[in-house]
Amino acid sequence: MGWREKVAVLSVSGDVDMVTAPQVEQDLAALLEQQPEVLVVDLTEVGFFASAGLTALVAAYKQAEGRTGLRVVATSSATVRPLKVTALDRKIPVFDSVEAALA
Repeated sequence: MGWREKVAVLSVSGDVDMVTAPQVEQDLAALLEQQPEVLVVDLTEVGFFASAGLTALVAAYKQAEGRTGLRVVATSSATVRPLKVTALDRKIPVFDSVEAALA
């Protein structure tokens, strides 16, 4: 977790599955409680992204709605494909770098 002015960045690594996704969801909720203008979820170091990870993003999207701009950074097929297949990329903007998400 990190901050860049009024922007929070959560970097996630490893596998996001039914075991690890609850922690990701808690981290997202904790950051959103601090009401950043934008929350960037960096998934570039994620090797496996299960439906539990999508659920965590949906929960964050619902919590952020109307208050915080939620953005995702995803570059590998392991993360991009689930976002596209579920059309979550139509609700949450997806970028190919943190810098692009912050621009």
